[in-house]
Amino acid sequence: MTALHASSRTTPVPRSRSVVRRDARRYLATNRALVALVATTSVLGVLISLAPTRFPVNMLMVPVVVSTLFLRPRQLARFIVFAMAVLAVTLLFQPVYSARLWASVGVYSFVGLFVFATSMRRSRLGLGGVEGESMLVDLRDRIQAQGRLPELPAGWEADALVRPADGTPFSGDFFCVSESACAGRLDVVLVDVSGKGVKAGTRSLQLSGALSGLLGAVGPEQLLGAANDFLLRQNWSEGFATAVYLSVDLGSGHFDVYTAGHPPALVLRAGEALERIDLSGPLLGVMPDAAYPAVSGRLEPGDALVVYTDGLVEASGVDIDDGIDLLGEVLLRESAPAGDGAVRQLASRAATGGPAVGVVERVVDEVGTPSDDCALLVLRRT
Repeated sequence: MTALHASSRTTPVPRSRSVVRRDARRYLATNRALVALVATTSVLGVLISLAPTRFPVNMLMVPVVVSTLFLRPRQLARFIVFAMAVLAVTLLFQPVYSARLWASVGVYSFVGLFVFATSMRRSRLGLGGVEGESMLVDLRDRIQAQGRLPELPAGWEADALVRPADGTPFSGDFFCVSESACAGRLDVVLVDVSGKGVKAGTRSLQLSGALSGLLGAVGPEQLLGAANDFLLRQNWSEGFATAVYLSVDLGSGHFDVYTAGHPPALVLRAGEALERIDLSGPLLGVMPDAAYPAVSGRLEPGDALVVYTDGLVEASGVDIDDGIDLLGEVLLRESAPAGDGAVRQLASRAATGGPAVGVVERVVDEVGTPSDDCALLVLRRT
């Protein structure tokens, strides 16, 4: 009897030409920028090698700089290795090795190594250049969209402004606004994340997403407690934030204010008197099972409710209470009868998408400091 033994080795099946062409098209479609830069660098390398007196070595710097805009981190690292190899080849065809040539080689090598190191840092994200910048812009726009005020019913005016520190596009201060104003209620949370500017931007994005989900999903009395639990689970190195939450009935004018380690909210009574809401719970992200009691009140026609961040009232060598008093004085002055037209003008422009120039911006310009994030909201019953 003859035994048949199956071979443990399999013979590789040759790939058809159609499969090879398909794979090549896929590679070119997904790596167009890399292919274009490799081709450009190769052409420049040939030109420099054939006519070194007419085409200087530093021409190779152009595709290296352009690569930082269009290549992903892994592609960028591979391209830099290729570009350095092209440089090495072109040096073999140089007629004279002058000091100027070596200076160009040194600069080119430094830029290449710097770009290579940058690509290694970006590899954690997987995006770089234009893609990475586009993602950051999208994240910034999402934070701003979550804090956009809805159109309010007749008898109410509001405006809000966030001004990041040092003119950067990211801020540790942000608003989250519920879209329930059409149902007769406005819910607004103003948060000040530890840190400022770009360093606080990522934490702001994370917390704003959580708060946007919580608004409307839990009751007003549970919202700050849920946000506190969320922060405790994040294990941030600077794991705290302050917040103030307003829940306003746009029919009756009744409001509830919940505060977590935040500067006191202010109530302007018909532009003539100032009241502070000082009751506050602990910081968010510091103490488990924290309680955040509410302070209730009512806005009569002509009254305004104001919330802000510490960037408006804290300054070096100035007591925070003095800063709050100064803010109150400026608000009272701007809310005087002479300023009513400006408030109405501001609200009408905001409703039509016009420039946000009015009371809120003037107050931030006068009281805020450029070195810290500032945010201010004024809600007024007309």
